[in-house]
Amino acid sequence: MTKQRLQPLLLDLLCVLALVVIGTRNHDTDTGVGGVLYVGAPFWIAVAIAHGAPLTQKTGPKALPNKWMVVGYTVVMGMVLRHFVFDRGTALPFVVVATLFLAATMLGWRALAARRSALT
Repeated sequence: MTKQRLQPLLLDLLCVLALVVIGTRNHDTDTGVGGVLYVGAPFWIAVAIAHGAPLTQKTGPKALPNKWMVVGYTVVMGMVLRHFVFDRGTALPFVVVATLFLAATMLGWRALAARRSALT
């Protein structure tokens, strides 16, 4: 995997980690490695799918995933996996907070990176 593909993936995974760590600390749930992995797993799987989807194209350039697609996939597929596979809650307030947090962080680092590259 090239640096051009790996860096966005790692930064998006870190955005999910931040959501999970803040959430587990605020709700006094398991903040150990096991607890964080269990809460974050559905969203990390969704991030991986979002970043891997362009690589499955049979023809044409294998472009980086669209930033809106990454946020959308992460939230929607993360919530679906969380509910149906991990048997965890998806209450509306959680969906709203997770959506806003992930959109702000995932789009935020991209905006900062674009600004930085425009200045150089």
